[in-house]
Amino acid sequence: MSTAAHPVLDLPFDTPPDPEEFIRAAMEWHFHPDTGSPYWLERAASLDFDPRTDVKSHDDLQLFPNVVNEMRKVPVHALIPKGYGPRPDIVGVYESGGTTGAPKRVVCPRDWMERLVDWSNANLDEHDFPRGVDWLGLTPSGPHIVGEIFRRSAATHGRHGFQVDLDPRWVKKLIADGRADQADAYAEHVIDQAEFILRTQEIGVLTITPALLERLVRREDLVALVNEKVRAIRWGGTQLDPDTHHLYRTEIFPETVLYGHYGSTMIMGIAGQRPGSGDSCVFDTFSPYVTFSVVDPATRRPVPYGERGQVVMNHVSKALFLPNNLERDLATRVEPVPGRVGDAAADIAPVGRFENEAVIEGVY
Repeated sequence: MSTAAHPVLDLPFDTPPDPEEFIRAAMEWHFHPDTGSPYWLERAASLDFDPRTDVKSHDDLQLFPNVVNEMRKVPVHALIPKGYGPRPDIVGVYESGGTTGAPKRVVCPRDWMERLVDWSNANLDEHDFPRGVDWLGLTPSGPHIVGEIFRRSAATHGRHGFQVDLDPRWVKKLIADGRADQADAYAEHVIDQAEFILRTQEIGVLTITPALLERLVRREDLVALVNEKVRAIRWGGTQLDPDTHHLYRTEIFPETVLYGHYGSTMIMGIAGQRPGSGDSCVFDTFSPYVTFSVVDPATRRPVPYGERGQVVMNHVSKALFLPNNLERDLATRVEPVPGRVGDAAADIAPVGRFENEAVIEGVY
């Protein structure tokens, strides 16, 4: 049995592959009987095209259906490409936030996690994040992927990582049940824990969600502490409007680097804020592995650049194939950096309803 991947699937993170060669190699890997995952090999029988012969470019990914909801119940072992061998090196099984319905799952091999963190660290360098300092993260430890990304970023770009666990599902449940006072108390409890770490440790980088950052800035003494110690803030989540971003950047934390990332467990990745993109926060993906399209949700066709649409995410790598995932976020479509595949996205905000469910952000 041949399980060797095409070399284009294993290039260093900073060596962009030829997009069409990459797509063809990925289709061969994920749909060859010797290397594909049991899930996709079985699912291919229901497709009215042959991925190994008919999918030759990024645009051809539109041929695939959106199968992300099937990730709620698929046995996770069926998602691992057989090409990884009988004992694949898996970092973890991660779940979506469960904002709309039961959580969905992906499986992350070690080679992908290391590639993603290397790429993310290079982005941090572009934004002048300090290296070798201690990090504090107000992030879920699991089952979301963001906790693993935080821990590895802190260990590889920083020195030591301090983490205050966050349970966004519990907060969403409290809000949905009309117990907003308890959700508020929980969020304040998270900030209390962060304050103790900030007062007692040499924290140089803070990772936080926009909702929790908003709570932090209500405490003047804590703002003063962050300005005294923290040299860079990495925020991750959805909504941080341009006016608030400008206020943080120019008045509240004027000497601190402010950098955003936006992503999803279901694409096993993040997009990084483009340097110099201003307060609208343009996000560029780790192309061609993770790509966005900003579309009219009714037609699934791209909106014009500068217009608002809904975000469609794709993940294509040796580790995972998950195309055409219509996310619960709206964005402004922006032209990509030259040489990148797909769209850049700006001014991210959640839709009001998604899959007939009200979207509750809670602590994100």
